[in-house]
Amino acid sequence: MALVVPLRDLSGAEPASAGGKGANLAALVRAGFPVPGGFVVTTDAYAAVAGEPGADIRAFRAALESAVLPQPLRAAIVTAYADLGGGPVAVRSSATAEDLPGAAFAGQQDTYLDVVGADAVVDAVRRCWGSLWNDRAVAYRQARGVDSGQVRIAVVVQEMVPAETAGVLFTADPVSGDRERIVVDAGRGLGEAVVSGLITPDHYVLDRHGGLRAWTPGRHSGTTSGRGGTEDGRNGNGAGRGGTVPGRGGAGVTRGGTPGGRGATLVRRGGAGAGPGGTAVGPRGTLVAKARDPGRLPDEVLRELARLGREAERLFGRPQDVEWACCADGRVSLLQARPMTALPAPPLELNAIQRRLASIMLEYLPVRPYPLDMSTWLPHGPAGLMGEVLAYFGLPGVLDGFVTEADGVADRIVPPAVKPSRRLLGMPFRIAALARRHDPARWTEDPRFVRYLERVRELAALDLTAMPWPRLLRVPREALDAARPMADLRIDYLPRTWLSLLRLLLMLKVLGRSSLLMDLINGAPTRTAEANRQLEALAARARSDPRLRAAVESLDPQRLVGFDDFRERFEAFLAEYGHRETTSPVLVTTPTWSDAPETVLGLVRVLAAEPLAGTGVGERAMAELLAHLLLRPPKRRAHVRRWVSAARAGIAFREDSHFYFTMPLPVLRRSLLEIGGRLRDAGVLDSAEEVFHLRLEELEGVGDPSAAGGLRATASARAARRAELAGVRMLNPRSVFPDRPTGDALVSGTPASGGTATGPVRVVRDPAEFGSLAAGDVLVCPYTNPAWTPLFQRAAAVVADSGGPASHAAIVAREYGIPAVMGTAFATNVLTDGALVAVDGDAGRVTAADS
Repeated sequence: MALVVPLRDLSGAEPASAGGKGANLAALVRAGFPVPGGFVVTTDAYAAVAGEPGADIRAFRAALESAVLPQPLRAAIVTAYADLGGGPVAVRSSATAEDLPGAAFAGQQDTYLDVVGADAVVDAVRRCWGSLWNDRAVAYRQARGVDSGQVRIAVVVQEMVPAETAGVLFTADPVSGDRERIVVDAGRGLGEAVVSGLITPDHYVLDRHGGLRAWTPGRHSGTTSGRGGTEDGRNGNGAGRGGTVPGRGGAGVTRGGTPGGRGATLVRRGGAGAGPGGTAVGPRGTLVAKARDPGRLPDEVLRELARLGREAERLFGRPQDVEWACCADGRVSLLQARPMTALPAPPLELNAIQRRLASIMLEYLPVRPYPLDMSTWLPHGPAGLMGEVLAYFGLPGVLDGFVTEADGVADRIVPPAVKPSRRLLGMPFRIAALARRHDPARWTEDPRFVRYLERVRELAALDLTAMPWPRLLRVPREALDAARPMADLRIDYLPRTWLSLLRLLLMLKVLGRSSLLMDLINGAPTRTAEANRQLEALAARARSDPRLRAAVESLDPQRLVGFDDFRERFEAFLAEYGHRETTSPVLVTTPTWSDAPETVLGLVRVLAAEPLAGTGVGERAMAELLAHLLLRPPKRRAHVRRWVSAARAGIAFREDSHFYFTMPLPVLRRSLLEIGGRLRDAGVLDSAEEVFHLRLEELEGVGDPSAAGGLRATASARAARRAELAGVRMLNPRSVFPDRPTGDALVSGTPASGGTATGPVRVVRDPAEFGSLAAGDVLVCPYTNPAWTPLFQRAAAVVADSGGPASHAAIVAREYGIPAVMGTAFATNVLTDGALVAVDGDAGRVTAADS
């Protein structure tokens, strides 16, 4: 590969030689797009000068920026610059790990604008090389899992376009993900003002053909000027270094100065005096602000931008992020094109049933599943098996494929449209027949359940570390198969649960006491309630011993050494309940209580704050019901008690079958991590947890761990894609939870547990933060599951982004008699720690409280 190559001659150029920016520009040139002329100083030129970085990155960078270029390389750059006419150019970094589908590296390396003169161009090239090793670029690579030792950098040099207007175009809406919209941000003069955030640009929303849907003028005014400086990424990732570039002419663009907006633009100021040491900009001097008129871009320019954006998207095969410039005569040039990163999936239009399904799915999938989840516990664990239960009763496909994948990574949640089968017509008869034969109050006596427990215990006793590789690979399937009987048990025992609840509801309606339903069934004895009682017993011990309490509050299980009685009880608790999920019952990659004992200590810490006050919600509701005038006769009261007991037994079955459903989870998780550990030891993966980026069938196809090197690239690519989507929701809550009139409410949602309470906000985003909750706090969380319920014993109220009245959070909140508002969508983003709020569980509103 030549050291310096014109863009027009980079036929078939790859990022390995031209960097991401250079390769994309070359592809645009070959396809006939209007791209300013230029050339690339290739990665081979960088390698010839740079060598290998040592331990002192700063010294290495300084050496690069002052390096003496080999004469042939310097001559090639000078000649290529002369071929462009010797006028102002843009000198732009183009790293090999840049402008990729999973990592834009926007603004991480440097760009210099209006560079004039051969010496200044050569110096700017050196500075671009050095910017590969600036702090923000190194940190960005580390965050994206990119090996700095494998990254090289090219430099693109292009003619400056005499832009009257410039900016950025997205071929899809970067916020909503709508692929039918094109979004354009525009500012007067150089596009640097837009991409660096120096101004608030004019904002256009177009249809696919360039028709104007919406236009928002920039809202601020101001000026901006300064010296030296570099390009800042349009995503706001890091500012330019500032300083000056030795050479001829005036001064360059900087992040300094006063932020501008509408009415501000970057243009060249007359005069060509040299700055201190000389500066690398054009002979017309510094860039300053100039007032612009209030008009918008002409329709023909908008249509041309839309056309070019569509063609660029077609060329590269995915939505594009395009920099453009428009001259006074209306000619549009493309300055850069790269894949849009962190692009949300297209918005969904959901019907009422799909919204209800989506609210449940959001509660069970608060985090993005890994490929290993998608191929193991998600389809074959509780979610997949419950899909089989629904199909048995005539509702097939309700949970089939509700998480889609793109590039091997979970992309979004898509609630399927429910299409009942003919089997639904016979559902009443099947429910009646099963309800007669299977009593939820006796389900643990079923021989199938007894055999299930025996099989799970057999698997839990396996010594995975001693297994040969072929035997180890069979364990995940065995763990998945072990869970199947729970689906059959749910099919048989849920019908009487449903009928018992229906009978109780009808009776309450006749008596005019429908509001008591949820409180009445909360008296059911469940394994979750028993776990909470045992946690309270542990908390009582910690509360009575200051030294033990200090050890518990450290959240470090190692600090329990010396407290033998407590430690034994704690370990016994984990042995009994450690299979409980911390985050989601349908994911295998998130830790269980046994995997994260500090989470359980966090619960004990919260409970140890003060003794638990009795709740007795179910008993109070029963007393209120039996006080009804029509229930005075003893026989009627006896019937009512039996009906309430039957409903509670059904609820207990629902909760406890969930508890037992997850018992195979620890052995499945341990077997997958053991497989990952062996791949790590074979040099295929860097850590055991990287196995989460692979699918089970891919692992099952590995005959010998030492010969599975191809899996490394697969895992790395999916890890990069997952990192790109880290801030992207799998489903926009606005598609699920309808907009409600809020009035003076900070947030609003679905009423889930009645009553009112006032207290300070405590946002708890995941189980690692359990210990931060104090008694009397308003618990604000993205989701909940049974693992969270001990917190409800201390919270004043619960406010959750997802969920509804039938969710675990709502049920337990009613049991403890605290207000709950579910499905708020954005409470964790709106409410802040310490803010005093009033929660109205009857109205589903959270308002600011008087301090």
